[in-house]
Amino acid sequence: MNLPNCPKCNSEYVYEDGILLVCPECAYEWDPNEVVEEGLVVLDSNGTRLADGDTITVIKDLKVKGAPKDIKQGTRVKGIRLVEGDHNIDCKIDGFGAMKLKSEFVKKV
Repeated sequence: MNLPNCPKCNSEYVYEDGILLVCPECAYEWDPNEVVEEGLVVLDSNGTRLADGDTITVIKDLKVKGAPKDIKQGTRVKGIRLVEGDHNIDCKIDGFGAMKLKSEFVKKV
């Protein structure tokens, strides 16, 4: 039987252990029948998965360096874009322009 390479380290020395596949090089175990979710996964403050183009609401006042005012709680942001990093939401906010937000401070509408 031809087994797939390890998804973590790409080792070819994978073996079966019951229903799981095991990599002897990195000790990673996985179920080959389980659907693997690829790509960037970003969750809002409630644990709801966000996607590009979603509309979100800010859940608390956010201070912005160099700006004369804060982003107020309840501000709606349309057409977000998800990116890698600590501030994982790129968006444009009326009155502020281009902005990067942390997903822990927003909720999906």
